[in-house]
Amino acid sequence: MALMVMTLAFSALAQDPEPAPGAPVPARPSFSIDVRAPSPVKALLEGQMELQRYREVSDLDDAELARLMVMAERDVRELVGTLGYFDPRISIRREPGSAGAAPVVVVEVVPGAPTLVSQATIEFEGDIATSGEADPAAQRDEIRSGWRLPAGRPFTQEDWDGAKTTALRQLVRRRYPAGRVSYSLADIDAPAGWARLGLRLDSGPAFHLGALQVTGVERYSPLLVPRLARLPEGSVYDAEKIQQAQLRLTGSGYYDSAFVFVDPQADPQAAPVQVNVREAPLHKVVLGIGLTTDGGPRASVQYIVNRVPGVDWRADTKLQLERKAPFVQTEWTAIPGEDGWRWGVLARAARVDDGEFVTSSQGLRMGRSWAGDHIDRNAYVQYDRATVEVLPGTTATPEDTGDGTSISANYVWSGRYFDRTPFPSRGFGIGFELGGGLTLTGSKSPFQRTVVRWLGLRALTRGRLQFRAEGGAVLARSTARVPSTQMFRTGGDTSVRGYGFRDIGVELPGGAIGPGRYMANGSVEWQRPIRYQGLETSFESALFIDGGAVSNSFSTLKPVFGVGAGVRWKSPLGPLQADLAYGVKPRKFRLHLNIGVTF
Repeated sequence: MALMVMTLAFSALAQDPEPAPGAPVPARPSFSIDVRAPSPVKALLEGQMELQRYREVSDLDDAELARLMVMAERDVRELVGTLGYFDPRISIRREPGSAGAAPVVVVEVVPGAPTLVSQATIEFEGDIATSGEADPAAQRDEIRSGWRLPAGRPFTQEDWDGAKTTALRQLVRRRYPAGRVSYSLADIDAPAGWARLGLRLDSGPAFHLGALQVTGVERYSPLLVPRLARLPEGSVYDAEKIQQAQLRLTGSGYYDSAFVFVDPQADPQAAPVQVNVREAPLHKVVLGIGLTTDGGPRASVQYIVNRVPGVDWRADTKLQLERKAPFVQTEWTAIPGEDGWRWGVLARAARVDDGEFVTSSQGLRMGRSWAGDHIDRNAYVQYDRATVEVLPGTTATPEDTGDGTSISANYVWSGRYFDRTPFPSRGFGIGFELGGGLTLTGSKSPFQRTVVRWLGLRALTRGRLQFRAEGGAVLARSTARVPSTQMFRTGGDTSVRGYGFRDIGVELPGGAIGPGRYMANGSVEWQRPIRYQGLETSFESALFIDGGAVSNSFSTLKPVFGVGAGVRWKSPLGPLQADLAYGVKPRKFRLHLNIGVTF
């Protein structure tokens, strides 16, 4: 292939209408090639046929060209065979070129009927074949059911190689990193048009993890790597868990890179886990800019200290400036304990201007959190204070606006079960928040807060359906001054499109919109990749319908709806979206943008 590219480059130079004075004039090609065959066969022959290499040989005589044409017939037959055509009709002949031009070698191929797979036999040897445990048996069944070249499928060399590679990957990704293909055979009956396939996989011994061998640790605690990696000694080798350990290490903020490796030549009873990390700087500043139609342009600065002197906690402080919802917060977290739980403290001050009220809030949270591969847990005690400024012309009581103070105990749980991140095509996520506490402003009243969220993705032939549902309730006496940070309003870019930021709430005297104690919203969205010249691009189209409601009683929840269409872009930073939505109740269109850049 490299020789052909160089030849074409020199040919282009030879066609220069004004060569440099005195420069030698390259000889014309000895012959040209005309491939006449169906598209896949033609593309293969034009790219890989051996005869292409000899076109630029200037002193090629007729006898040598005739010999090359005879040799080309075998080469063409072998190439066409890789596409599964083992009984083609091949004609290679020489035709005179146009006046003064080089002769033309015509390669004409009628591929015939494709060869089909008549039988595919997959056998095993090693521990996977002899073990009586359920896991190896399930792994055998998974490899057989996932075989990519079953009976009845057309045979091609590429598909045969790909099927073997996929089966081997399924073998070595769990328990058997030393697995290999010990035997493979494709028995082709060309006249009958059938192919019988045989594959034997040798798993070797089952591997169990030994001790971690960590390199690259200098400035941070040596306890961090084993507690973040969570690869206990004696556990069964699992490539997916090793990859998740790498992601946890790099996502922790302590390490810029991490490489986890188990040597297939090591002792399978206790294979050492080699972990090499490159530590992140002790201090880091992150600047950000963004734009949303809810809050307008925004800018942020984030300062991270990975080891606070004296306590060895990690401090993450962020200031975000935007027109409607600026905030400043600092979060301090300890290194995880042996059980994976870690202590944390968060303090936050925010100001929200929703056009009806200006709410200044302060919050202080202290508790423990646990982050797993699919599940996150968080238990904490929280203090909330909200001071609401009522705009001129609005009449509302403090209970209506969410002006109040509270202390509460909370538990948050979330689970993610998607096929991949950050761009899943199927799966679901679910989460809930349970909290209970006491209001501190006015009469001290108990309250209870519950929020449930669900997101589901279902793959379609082209694209996918996304379903989203969320519900929340705050139970308390009507006179309790529950702060607005514990209550609900919705509407905007990430909830009910077609409505402005927090436009959906409880209608108060004078027409103002306040927070409510019950909330429900949801969405159905059809997402479809945008194709260009038959290939998927990084853009998607979307059609959606959103609905949401907020009220002070469950019986009076009346949803309002928005419908629209949008475009998604799978950017390196994650999904970015632009939506045009029509709010059914206000009867007007609204553009929603959610764009952000961090550098």
